[in-house]
Amino acid sequence: MKAFMTATVRDMEKKLNNQGNDRILTGFILAVLTFWLFANSMMNIGPVMGKELSLPSNTINIAVSLAALFSGIFVVVLGGLADHIGRAKILRTGLYLSIAGSLLIAVTPSGKAAEPLLLAGRALQGLSAACIMPTSLGLVKILWAGSAQQRAISFWSMGTFGGSGLSALFAGIIATNLGWRWIFVFSVLVAALSLYLLKNLPESKKQSSGKYIPDWIGIAIFLISMVCLELFITKGGILGWLSLNSVLLFAGAIISFATFYIYETRADKHFFDFSLFKNRVFSGAIICNFLMNAAAGIIIVALTLMQTAANYSAQQAGMLTLGYAVSVIMLMRTGERLMRKIGARKPMVWGSLIVAIATVLLMQTYVMAATYRVLALIAFTLFGTGLALFATPATTAALSNLPAEQSGAGAGIFKMASSLGAGFGIAIAAGIFTAASKTIEVQDWLSSLFSGRQDNINFRLAAMPALASVLLFALLSAITAGFKIPKDGGKLTNNK
Repeated sequence: MKAFMTATVRDMEKKLNNQGNDRILTGFILAVLTFWLFANSMMNIGPVMGKELSLPSNTINIAVSLAALFSGIFVVVLGGLADHIGRAKILRTGLYLSIAGSLLIAVTPSGKAAEPLLLAGRALQGLSAACIMPTSLGLVKILWAGSAQQRAISFWSMGTFGGSGLSALFAGIIATNLGWRWIFVFSVLVAALSLYLLKNLPESKKQSSGKYIPDWIGIAIFLISMVCLELFITKGGILGWLSLNSVLLFAGAIISFATFYIYETRADKHFFDFSLFKNRVFSGAIICNFLMNAAAGIIIVALTLMQTAANYSAQQAGMLTLGYAVSVIMLMRTGERLMRKIGARKPMVWGSLIVAIATVLLMQTYVMAATYRVLALIAFTLFGTGLALFATPATTAALSNLPAEQSGAGAGIFKMASSLGAGFGIAIAAGIFTAASKTIEVQDWLSSLFSGRQDNINFRLAAMPALASVLLFALLSAITAGFKIPKDGGKLTNNK
């Protein structure tokens, strides 16, 4: 029976092959841009939004990281749900959620309603990404075949990486010239256009005799753990790291995650397969992927620093990331070529170390603003270069070591690691920066070390430990890749 169902699925996918066209592909690209370009824009415009909405920095930090957090929590379950009830249906649902979330943010007023509306909108944007990412990529692999599929995947990847690279620059230009609310208005229009282009998208799903029931208990426990940890990271500095509330939040995160692990390893049906981590290469690639995505904290710290300490506009700050966008788009295939020649380990190590070098450059906050601007331009170019070298080898190392029947679950966990890594990396770096900038006591002798203005030393000092956390993530990624990824690029057998 199982063999018959597998053959039926293959027959259906063969019928769908070559049904993809440029209209559908454009719809997919616009769909992923709603998250990577528009939702990601908050990393640059957070200070502007906080000022207009009269929201404290820690609330803005939560809002910035919340979309990635929700995406990471739900991407696996929504990907599995899409396989059973229809990938096109879940993709369209994601676009509707994107429209709803963007509208909530666009109309958020200043005052008491600002915080709940903003956070709700960001949560909806995260759920939207969890719907769109696995379904659009899955449909690309089904609707195109051969060289046409490679072309479609390349354009899809440009939408994700290119959108991410351009988000800070795009957000700065729009926020400075039209107002930050227009970013989310444009997001609504892009999502609506994507829905129009995808109106004739063929449906695709698994043929199953049983009803698919998500692991709601596991999801709920995991959500509690992640929310407790997120609140501890973002509010710990204000509450006091050793205060009763902070201790309770941290304990809640640890206890609920331990409960989640015990439940998932014993449950018959689970949404997170811990057995995959018995594969040494897969577990190593997942850890590296989490850590490298956590390096996204470099963006929010550097851009917030320039806006608070150097009085840059969002547009001026966004211009500093231009090299990031250019390098990540132009060099994405370089990581693939290096992997084919020398395996996955060296490009992953090199990419991690290049990101570490970029972080060290940005830690030189004692220099004049003009000098720091040059360092930032170089650093963000290196940041994009490191990510470009890392991305394809890490993905290949993770998924090529799994048997075919585990590839879907492995891909879901890999995307979860990406989103959760970004969410927590942003939250940790931004949380440290915000807490340190408000609690650091500036000593008189520091004036001899910091050039230029002296009234912003607290921000410049706070950026150092915040960026040091990113440096730690990058170095740990390099070390993990060096020890757990084999020289041949990860062609070890399972559980080895």
